[in-house]
Amino acid sequence: MSALLHQQISTLDMIAQALTRDTDRLVVIGAGGEHVTAQGLADEISRYQQSFEALEPRPRRAALLSRNRIEVLYASNGLNFAGVVNTALHPMGSVDDYLYVIEDAGIDTLLFDPDHYADIAAQLKARAPGLLHLLALGQTDVGTDLAEKARSLAPRPLVAPPCDPDALFRIAYSGGTTGKPKGIMTTHRAAATSTLIQLTSWEWPKEVRHLICAPLSHSGAAVLSAVLVKGGSMVVLPGFDPVGTMQAIADHRITSVLMVPTMVLAMIDHPRFGEFDLSSLEVIFYGASAFPTARLKEAIGKLGPIFFQFYGQAEAPMSVTLLRRDEHDVDDMTRLSSCGRPSPLVRVALLDDACNEVPEGEPGEICVRGPLLMAGYLNKPEETAAAFEGGWLHTGDVAVRSPDGFLRIVDRKKDMIVTGGFNVYAREVEDVLVEHPGVRQAAVIGVPDEKWGEAVKAVVVLEPGVEVDPQALIARVREKKGAVQAPKTVEFVDELPLSPLGKPDKKALRVRYAAVTAPA
Repeated sequence: MSALLHQQISTLDMIAQALTRDTDRLVVIGAGGEHVTAQGLADEISRYQQSFEALEPRPRRAALLSRNRIEVLYASNGLNFAGVVNTALHPMGSVDDYLYVIEDAGIDTLLFDPDHYADIAAQLKARAPGLLHLLALGQTDVGTDLAEKARSLAPRPLVAPPCDPDALFRIAYSGGTTGKPKGIMTTHRAAATSTLIQLTSWEWPKEVRHLICAPLSHSGAAVLSAVLVKGGSMVVLPGFDPVGTMQAIADHRITSVLMVPTMVLAMIDHPRFGEFDLSSLEVIFYGASAFPTARLKEAIGKLGPIFFQFYGQAEAPMSVTLLRRDEHDVDDMTRLSSCGRPSPLVRVALLDDACNEVPEGEPGEICVRGPLLMAGYLNKPEETAAAFEGGWLHTGDVAVRSPDGFLRIVDRKKDMIVTGGFNVYAREVEDVLVEHPGVRQAAVIGVPDEKWGEAVKAVVVLEPGVEVDPQALIARVREKKGAVQAPKTVEFVDELPLSPLGKPDKKALRVRYAAVTAPA
């Protein structure tokens, strides 16, 4: 009885309560042009919930493979309300990638977009004997039409089921940058904490008209609960493209959007950038990868002081630290390169390899405690133990702390270059390179070198029509950072490879250049 008396509110409670207020208000404009009210969204979630509960055998763990469409919102929330653990498959993955996740997570139910993934769904069904249910989000010749089944059911009042805060809510798979992807077990407690931080510490407009241009199955829907609780609405795009996104902002008078830095840069670099009225935008929430400081300053100059940074990872979703709009000081490049200060519901420390706190101004690994953290890595007890060494979550990000508490990430531990016994932080070199007016993007990696062990290599994308002497870039870094940090070689490329989450893919770059030995 006492457990029920003091039971923590879940994200499902928040969604159910939010959808009972002002039931006629518009909450979603779908990628297909659908207009959905609060009552309509509650009804659709209920129909999908009932569809899952009627399946025999009852689903335990489901995977979702789809591009952005309105049924993703219905189905993913229906799974949650039915108590089914949900795992997203990235729309840009391969059959082998999907098969690994299905087998590792023990997936018994696959939901898929029949317009784009019917063939892949059929292949997965043939290769994954544990798949019991194949459910399409529309008309299909493969599996069962889940959408049709849901339409045949009468909606019931949407009620959040009792949730053990420590029970599994979803499994999110890492990008696999250091090997096979790891299944990150997110609890109801962690999911609710993430939403509470968004509600209490993120800077939302007074009227929330939020644009979703990232995959709904991933970061696109990460703020769904907060938007609904705020009484806001969402416009869902089929995906991201610079012109379509800017057109949607202008047409719908969008006030908030969540993006990764590459999306922002694709907009401001587009030749049609000046054609659209983006003045309604009050906040751009950004994160997931580093934003080169010089380019962030440029973006603020073009779009205004509307940038709000969140830093986190799937192991501690989205809000370990926050950099508010007014803390983006374009006259202080050190502050502008910061990821902010710890959010209120987490504890953050910078630790050395022995789990001791480092002195102020010295680099240390960002380590986290609190209710935001994952339960661990699925089926990987050794990796879980390593991640939680010393009673902290070790993020793998190295940062320094300023006297006023702002953290500045200097690199991923795995991206740090050790050359001749000295540590070189790639982010610091990249920031210097991108300050050059002819450089659009830069990624710095270590490549094998007989003399130095690793040599610093810069892979650079130039502005269109611009030529830059590589020696000038090397000299620029040498002048600003020193000889150790200066690249031994500079490679010009048309574009950087990107991970499925839109981050520069340094693993791919290291593989590409591993056989090339930098000159001494």
